[in-house]
Amino acid sequence: MAMSGSDRSRRIDQYAQGPERLRQALNRVPDGIVKWRPAPGKWSVHEIVCHAADSEVNAYARLRYLLAEKEPVIVGYDQDEWARTFDYHALPLEPSLAVLEAVRGSTATLLQRLTGDAWTKKGRHTQKEGEYTVEEWLKIYADHLEGHAGQIDRNVDAWQKGGGRPSADGGIEQGGAAPHPPDPPLGAPK
Repeated sequence: MAMSGSDRSRRIDQYAQGPERLRQALNRVPDGIVKWRPAPGKWSVHEIVCHAADSEVNAYARLRYLLAEKEPVIVGYDQDEWARTFDYHALPLEPSLAVLEAVRGSTATLLQRLTGDAWTKKGRHTQKEGEYTVEEWLKIYADHLEGHAGQIDRNVDAWQKGGGRPSADGGIEQGGAAPHPPDPPLGAPK
């Protein structure tokens, strides 16, 4: 079912405000726990932010392929493998935040300028059955950073409830990321 114009506007606003919501969550994080993992297989705040930046770059390209290419194929990726391969803890945090903010800013402007026909564009995603539409893209990515802000909040809460004890997890295991559809599974962040 197609989104109404008001729902679409609300989602675009939510999308545009995502970086600010993530920054608000980061402001709650004590310096000493940025790389703390709440449990084996769960991501630290630092890893969440690096993942969010990589995801935003993918989202940026996905939207543009959907809008500009004939019969686009959107390629999925294994977010946990990216975290391991790129060793997120070794990457500086501020450049990831800058990428995230720049990409979101550019894409929010593009979304605000789309006309009715653009919202009907569709393609195929390698990790999803059926069509993958521009409206579906908007639903997914409008929620994405809000979900990760909530994940950061939960990490801080877990650290505070645990008396600030560090996790024993030295690596990143499968399932450490908060999923963002359609890079399965569908649903809320872990």
